[in-house]
Amino acid sequence: MKVLSEEKTSKVFDKLANFIGDNIKLLLDRPDGKYCFREHRDRVFYISDKVLKLAGNVPPDHFVSAGTCIGKFTKSGRFILHITALNYLAPYAQNKIWVKPSAEQQFLYGHNVLKSGLGRITENTHKFQGVVVYSMNDLPLGFGVAGRSTTECKHADPLTIVCLHQADIGEYVRSEDTLI
Repeated sequence: MKVLSEEKTSKVFDKLANFIGDNIKLLLDRPDGKYCFREHRDRVFYISDKVLKLAGNVPPDHFVSAGTCIGKFTKSGRFILHITALNYLAPYAQNKIWVKPSAEQQFLYGHNVLKSGLGRITENTHKFQGVVVYSMNDLPLGFGVAGRSTTECKHADPLTIVCLHQADIGEYVRSEDTLI
């Protein structure tokens, strides 16, 4: 596993900051030890320093993964978050959307959230801000990008898209052979 270059580190941090803001510091310095981001075959892993030291004993050609894969770099150089990052984004998310029970299944099938399926939204959510999508029972279902701001959502048509789908927990079933 190699250290992320400065350019790639900024892309990863920019993407994470879109969802959790300044809470990135809380991801790196946790009570159970220090954590870091490492790259292996264009995939970015979130790994503790202790496990990283142990992984150094494995030859690179025999190495598959260590830690949690939070995303990957595309061939064009963009960074895309995987659904496996949801467990780390959800506790620190600044903007959240709760979907009604009638809209949960549609979101889990990979569809966008419409205004008619919106249960609640955090105040001061801006347009194109990263949001974590929750069920009404506070179960994180996935994440996406706000298609409308909080104030626009109040006066929007019921068929207006309020959250653009990026990833959901249904991906585990739909893409289980390609997730890593």
